[in-house]
Amino acid sequence: MATDDEGTDDPIDILLVEPNPGDSRLFEEQFTDAKLLNTIHTVSDGDEALAFLHQRGEFAEDPRPDIVLLEPQLPGKSGIEVLSELKNDPVLNEIPVVVLTSSDAGEQVVRSHGLEADTYLQKPVEPEDFVEFVRSVEDFWFAIVQKSAE
Repeated sequence: MATDDEGTDDPIDILLVEPNPGDSRLFEEQFTDAKLLNTIHTVSDGDEALAFLHQRGEFAEDPRPDIVLLEPQLPGKSGIEVLSELKNDPVLNEIPVVVLTSSDAGEQVVRSHGLEADTYLQKPVEPEDFVEFVRSVEDFWFAIVQKSAE
């Protein structure tokens, strides 16, 4: 949830790019349980992610997301290719991207391609760890909102 200067809460649109349906479900449940005012849109591969971000095809009516949670290991077009396209597109490069890694090595792989995400968060392994993960995403979002308000 984002809070503007008047103190009103605006829902944020989150694009989750995650090929594992079980992880997607856990993400969605934890965001709902945390009672964050947001909408999570989930896609399972890089091609769908780009179609969503460019609002093409079946995603033409969907809003452009406020933040992208991106798993780098995707079927088809990789997360690295998605991140590259995002960072090189003047319309999309303002959208904060959180790369979801399973280890520190995942962050190094992304960086080895000369790309930089806005932040890297280690994806939880155990379901109970998703609560802390959701808080990390929320903290990152608030930091972005506060920084852009300055």
